[in-house]
This record gives sequence, C-alpha cells and structure tokens, in this order.
Amino acid sequence: MPINIAIAEDNFGLARSLKEKLELSDEMHVKWHEPNGQALLDHLGTDHNLDVILMDINMPEMDGIQATEIVRKRYPQIKVIMSTVFDEEDYILRAIMAGANGYLLKDVKPLKLHLAIEEVLEGGAPMSAAVAHKALKLIRLGGDLEDQKVDYKLTKRETEILQQLAAGRNYQEIAENLFISPSTVRKHIENIYQKLQVHNKVEAVQLALKNRLV
Repeated sequence: MPINIAIAEDNFGLARSLKEKLELSDEMHVKWHEPNGQALLDHLGTDHNLDVILMDINMPEMDGIQATEIVRKRYPQIKVIMSTVFDEEDYILRAIMAGANGYLLKDVKPLKLHLAIEEVLEGGAPMSAAVAHKALKLIRLGGDLEDQKVDYKLTKRETEILQQLAAGRNYQEIAENLFISPSTVRKHIENIYQKLQVHNKVEAVQLALKNRLV
C-alpha cells in the first residue's frame, strides 16, 4: 500500500520540490498540498486518510505550530514532520512542544526524506541534527521554561546518551561517539525511557528540554 502524504507549505516551488523528492519512491504518494495551516485543517475535514503530513513552520493565516497542535489532537494517527530552515530557530522549541513527530530541514536529500518518513511510521522520531542543535541553543540561552529542575536520577552515561539523542544522532552514531556497542546504547536508552516515563525519542527529548536535562 502507498504511504499517503500531504504537504503544508506556502511556497509553491518548495512544495513542488518536496513532492518530486517524495515521489522518487514508488511507495510514497502525495495526495494533496495546502498553502497554510487553516487550509490544511479544512482539507483534513473532508479527507484525513493520511499517514504523514510534512508541515512548514512559518505560514500565513495559521502557522505550522498551531496546525500541528490541532492535528495531533484531532487526528493522532497522522504523523507530523516539521519542515524548517536555519533562520527559524525561534519557532523550533514551540514546534517540539506542539507534539510534532519529527523535524527536518527543507534541503533534505530525497533518500534521507524517504528514510525519515519510514522511520516516523515505525514509531521513530527523525530529527535533523541542526534542528536539534538550535533547540538546545535556545534552552541554553534561557527560554520560557520553569526554573525548577526535576531529578530523574540519570547516570552520567545516560545523560551523555540523552544529549546525543537530543542532537539528532541515531544508535550507531551514539555508539561510535561514546565508544560503546549499539546494543549497550539500546539498553541505556531503555533505562532512560523508564526513568523519564516516556515511550520514544521525541518524548524523551521534549522532557529533557523542558527540564533542562541536556
């Protein structure tokens, strides 16, 4: 069965480019495109038979952050991947807290885009390292977060791995960076999820950012 995708993007050229990249894969089908969040929600009212939405952040009428929050509440079965550019860092933290399932840069290569969509449908959380870096930068500069810090009793190694996850790295990359095996990384991540009481990478990173664990 094809993977049904919708695009929310106010730049027609970028939307067309995304569609072309996606449809280089026989498994992916772009059903429709809308130029803003409100139009997307209106269209979903008549056709929400989708697997994934690629959501621009900065759009007129309703931006992608507001639209994502509403989509995640009304249609929790649809995965939302934010599409951002380097100069949108002020929006990234809000996008994370809105509940997006993944975060990619608009100039992502076709193969990485295809793999990201497959990953998000398998319950993963594809995240561009550059986007994660900017989110961390916002936290370190100070943000609208509460000063109180919860102690989740993470070990030094678990904190290191959580930092790697927040930077958008996968299990293999974390293993190589920390000179441990992927299976050891996986075990540490299981422990992190248990201590934080979360179920996936997106939830772990959201909680880490909110509580300044990284």
